[in-house]
Amino acid sequence: MKTLLVLSSLIIVVLIGGILVNLLHKTRNEQVIKLLLAFSGGFLLTIGFIHFIPELYIESSVKVGLFILLGFLIQIVLEIFSGGIEHGHVHHHHEVGIPIGLILALSVHSFIEGIPMGNMIVGQEISTTHAHDNDYSLLLGVLFHRLPVAVALMTMLISSKLKPLNAWLILAIFALTAPAGVLFGVFAQDLLVNFNFDIILAIVVGMFLHISTTIIFETSENHKFNFVKLMTIVAGSVLAFIIH
Repeated sequence: MKTLLVLSSLIIVVLIGGILVNLLHKTRNEQVIKLLLAFSGGFLLTIGFIHFIPELYIESSVKVGLFILLGFLIQIVLEIFSGGIEHGHVHHHHEVGIPIGLILALSVHSFIEGIPMGNMIVGQEISTTHAHDNDYSLLLGVLFHRLPVAVALMTMLISSKLKPLNAWLILAIFALTAPAGVLFGVFAQDLLVNFNFDIILAIVVGMFLHISTTIIFETSENHKFNFVKLMTIVAGSVLAFIIH
């Protein structure tokens, strides 16, 4: 992976999400968020099961299952503060104010998922014998997920009656959290020479498993939309299978 490509794409996709909120009619925002999340959920679940989990178990020297479970539990804790915005729960706030807990939870999640990409960028082995330096599946999964989350976040910020400039500033800060994780992953190679970065990747996979399964198993009141959502999930899974 090229550093500039990774960093710029992680920022741009969030800004695109903010722009979509301003272009779409308010009544369409939540449907768009759910469909985008459904696609990303299918993609993330598929790359987790057919790519990262098998390779981690085969190549890694750490207790992979333990850290996947830890990531799953970390995501549960983060969603206590985020309100589940990662999988489409957009709660409209009618009071002026910045949802600090939500933004911090999203930022922590975003920072953690950026670290393995930093490890991949430097071309070092994430496991003891397998290198992921040319692997774009994690980047694509993160991008597919960040877009609907950015739409949901901007929708919530607007409903919180923040000034547009402040809403865009918060969104820009969120846009920088994953790149910050990437850069940390790059420079941590020298600082944490003996640290096995399989641990972080396994945690991220566990977080993705929680998000993707929640997206897939949540239901909607509109049965027609459920069918569309199912087809969108399948499309995400098929794309992940093709590029793998």
